Amino acid sequence: MDFLSCIVLLSLCSLSWFLIQALQRRTRVRLPPGPKPFPLIGNLFELGDKPHLSLTKLSQHYGPIMSLKLGQLTTIVVSSSTMAKEILQTHDQLFCNRTIPDGVRVVADNLIWMPISPRWRKLRKICSSQLFATKVLDAKHETRQVKVQELIDSVNESMVHGVAVDIREAAFKTTLNLLSRTIFSFDLATTESSSSEMAREYKEIVWGVMEEAGKPNLADYFPVLRKLDPQGIRRRFTNYYNRMLGFMEYVIDQRLESRKGDDYVTNNDMLDTLISISEEKNEEDMNNPQVIENLFMALLTAGTDTTSITLEWAMAELLHNPESLSKAQDELDSVFGKGKLIEESEITQLPYLQAIIKETFRLHPTVPFLVPRKAESDVEIGGYIVPKNAQVLVNSWAIGRDPSIWDNPNSFMPERFLGLENQIDVMGRNFDLIPFGGGRRICPGLPLAMKMLHLTLGSLINCFNWKLEDGVVSETINMEDKFGLTLQMAQPLRAVPISYN
Repeated sequence: MDFLSCIVLLSLCSLSWFLIQALQRRTRVRLPPGPKPFPLIGNLFELGDKPHLSLTKLSQHYGPIMSLKLGQLTTIVVSSSTMAKEILQTHDQLFCNRTIPDGVRVVADNLIWMPISPRWRKLRKICSSQLFATKVLDAKHETRQVKVQELIDSVNESMVHGVAVDIREAAFKTTLNLLSRTIFSFDLATTESSSSEMAREYKEIVWGVMEEAGKPNLADYFPVLRKLDPQGIRRRFTNYYNRMLGFMEYVIDQRLESRKGDDYVTNNDMLDTLISISEEKNEEDMNNPQVIENLFMALLTAGTDTTSITLEWAMAELLHNPESLSKAQDELDSVFGKGKLIEESEITQLPYLQAIIKETFRLHPTVPFLVPRKAESDVEIGGYIVPKNAQVLVNSWAIGRDPSIWDNPNSFMPERFLGLENQIDVMGRNFDLIPFGGGRRICPGLPLAMKMLHLTLGSLINCFNWKLEDGVVSETINMEDKFGLTLQMAQPLRAVPISYN
C-alpha cells in the first residue's frame, strides 16, 4: 500500500478521532511559524519525495525555526547554524534523547537510539576509550593501509581490463572489510565467492535498513496505526535486523567458544575487548550478549554506509569539477609522488584534500536531517516554544547551503576551507558544518571515519586518473540525490581508472 493510499484510508478510518479532538480544549503555546496544517493529516503533503529540499524551501519563507504538524506529531525543524547550536549545545540536555521511528523500534536499545542512561554512558565511554581512542586507532594503522592497498589492487585490475569501477560498491567493500577486521579480525568481503556473496548480502541488509529507516511512516504520525504497520516498514526493517542479528550471534558464539580453550590467543580486536569488559564483575550492564550485538550492528551499519556514500559524492564532485581534481592530484604528487598510497601521518600536509572532504560534507551531508531528537520539556528557542515531546529535526543539508554563511553555496569550492581564517572543523564545535552532529550524541566513530576518508580518497586519485564511462562528460554527470535516512547518489557513480603513465 503506497503512502498516499494510506493517507486516504487513514482519513476515513480516523474521522471519529478527529471530531473528538476538535471538541477538546488545548492549551495554546507560542509555536514557531509554519505552513497551515490540513485537518487530520497536517503538513504531510509538504514533505514530498525529497523532504530535505521541501523543508529547506519552507524555511526560506517561515524562518530558521519552524513547526509542522505531521499527523499527530508536532515537528520542529531548525535550518540555521544558530538554531542548531541552541539544540545541540545550549539546550543539549533537553534534546539529547531521540524520537524513535516505529519502524526501528526493534533496535531502540542500540547506541544510536537508546535514551541517555547509565548503559548509554558506559557504551559511549567504551567507544571513546577502547574503540576509537587515538592510541587504539594508531595501533590499527597498518590494517587500514592494507585494506586501502587491496582497494587499489582491485581498481588496478579493473584498469587492466578497461572496465568501470562502481565507486560506492568499491568503497563499501573496503570500509566493510576495515571495520570487520577491526571488530572481528577477519574480512567480511574477500575475493572468495562465498565471502563475496556475504558482502553482497550484507550490503543489501545495510542499504535496506537505511532505506526503511528513512521512509515517511504513517505509524509515526498516527500512533493508532502502529499495530497495523500499514506500509510494512517495521516488518521489513525487522527482517533485515534479524538477518544481521543471526550473523552477529554466530560470530560471537564462535569467539566465546574459542576463548574457553587453554591455548586461546587474544586478537586484541573490538570483540575481545567487549567480551573481556562484559566478564568483569562490576559490568552487569555489559554481560548481556545482545548489548554487544547491538553495538556492533550500529557501528557496522552506520560506518559502512555513511563512509562509502561520502567517498562516492567526493569522487563525483571531483569528476564534475576537473580543476579541483587536478589541484588535489598536484598536492598529492608534491608530497608522495604519483602512483603511491598516501600515509595517514602526512594528511596534515594535505590541506586541499582536507578541504575537499569538508566541502563534500557541506554539500552532501550523508544524514540530511540529523538523527531526530525529542524535547524533554517545553523549551524556548529563538523566541518560540518547542513543546514537550515534539520531534526536532536539524536540517544539516539546509545549513550547508545557507547563503548567509557560504558564498556561492551551491558550488563545489574546496578553496573556501583554505587559509587561517577558514579553519572550520567537523568536530561539533562549529555549527556551520555538522555532518557528525554535535553535543553529547555526536557520532562516536568520527575519528575513524575521517582517517578512512582521507586515506581512501587520496589514494584513489593519486594512484589513477579517472574518466566517466559511456561517453559521459563532467558537465553531464548526474548529481541528483536519493532521499533516505542517508542521502545517496540517485545514479551510482561508475568511473574508469586510467594509468598515469
